[in-house]
Amino acid sequence: MDAHDGDFGPPKGPITSGEAEADGPRARDAVPRPRAGTPSSEPVATNAQARPRQGSPAAGEGRAAGSSAGTDDRRPGPPAEEGADSGSPAEGAAPASGPADGAVESGPVPPAGPAPAVPDPTGSSAALVDDPGRPGPRTGVAALSPRYQIGAALALAVVAVTVCVHVGMVFLHVAPSNTVTKAHGRAIDEWIYPEFEQNWKLFAPNPLQQNIAVQVRAQVRTADGGSRTTGWYDLSAQDGRAIDGNLLPSHTQQNELRRAWDFFTATHGNDNRPVGLRGALSETYLRRIVVLRLERGGAAGDGGAVERIQIRSRTTNVTPPPWSTEKVSMSPVYRELSWWSVPGDETEGGTR
Repeated sequence: MDAHDGDFGPPKGPITSGEAEADGPRARDAVPRPRAGTPSSEPVATNAQARPRQGSPAAGEGRAAGSSAGTDDRRPGPPAEEGADSGSPAEGAAPASGPADGAVESGPVPPAGPAPAVPDPTGSSAALVDDPGRPGPRTGVAALSPRYQIGAALALAVVAVTVCVHVGMVFLHVAPSNTVTKAHGRAIDEWIYPEFEQNWKLFAPNPLQQNIAVQVRAQVRTADGGSRTTGWYDLSAQDGRAIDGNLLPSHTQQNELRRAWDFFTATHGNDNRPVGLRGALSETYLRRIVVLRLERGGAAGDGGAVERIQIRSRTTNVTPPPWSTEKVSMSPVYRELSWWSVPGDETEGGTR
């Protein structure tokens, strides 16, 4: 019988941490081996794999790991092979740290990085997770269906053509007289006037220094067949009250009436007779605006209708600054037009 036979056998009781540390090499040697013919899915550690060599760096590190492992729950195994080293570990050496069953993991360490993309187990066509090679979702026009893409392209083309035509018309309007303006001057004027008329009053040597108010009165046919004349309505003052305190005043409130009056004075002489081919057009434009304002203000009353209107302008000079020596008259100057008959299609809301 070998001298070490007495040390192999089932333990008498639970092994404490101190006993596990003292008998570390012997406990690791007693690894249960699989029986012959029985497949095993766990690696079997040998004495060479489980026992660290003396003087190696793992010896000192193994003692530190073994001291903090707590109680050892290793199960007893069959006797170790004869000739196994049963001595205690050398001075300063400690059992190597590893899995609880004594197996030593080996093999290449997988590189650090994001986990590989895993296909959807359900077989759907969803995008793979963390796939950098897959293009992202479409945005903008590309995300639309082909039918809507064609509609968007047509809309952009129409806008681009309209902008190009408008810029060309404005250029021909402000450019000096040339062959194109002589041949197509009427078409250019119809496009520009009166909404897009260009002028240089702001940069003139003597900018406009007057306040011009457009006023109107009407002759109304009442519901009982009578006739009456209203007082003067200051339409410019109404626009001014609508603009004051309004952060976003409309183009109509700011420019409609003012540009209509400028259009009239530019196409009429001081005797209020039309000059050129656009005189009648300016009268019609100004009359429609005034009748519409009267209808909205209820000047005709219930059941009444506007038959004739008379327009005048009230011009007053702007007060010069205190440091100026300029002397101007502050008395208003009036310019009254003759009475204009209102056609039947423009009365009783016909201009709406």
